[in-house]
Amino acid sequence: QVQLVESGGGLVQAGGSLRLSCAASGRIFSINTMGWYRQAPGNERELVAVTTSGGSPNYADSVKGRFTISRDNTKNTVYLQMNSLKCEDTAVYYCNALITTETMGRFRYNANYWGQGTQVTISS
Repeated sequence: QVQLVESGGGLVQAGGSLRLSCAASGRIFSINTMGWYRQAPGNERELVAVTTSGGSPNYADSVKGRFTISRDNTKNTVYLQMNSLKCEDTAVYYCNALITTETMGRFRYNANYWGQGTQVTISS
């Protein structure tokens, strides 16, 4: 029904930049929220950045000033621009979206979707 496809991960040196992309496709009535999470080995998955419908973006303290999230609603795509990368940013990055797939009268049917993850590795 709905798929999230991520791209843009890779290997870069500390201080470099990467841009991640996530495109949603399938049965979509509207996309309410899109965001990025990451998980390093041995750590819990944590929120990196999120955009809410009609709201301002929100960032984890560890990435404020370095990462920028943006969204292209015409393409159902969210981006994460990552600058001044640090070794601590090494993780698998996951795209997440809260999507309305159907409406019936006053009811909205929402579901939370995850991408497969893309590896980001920062070398010193």
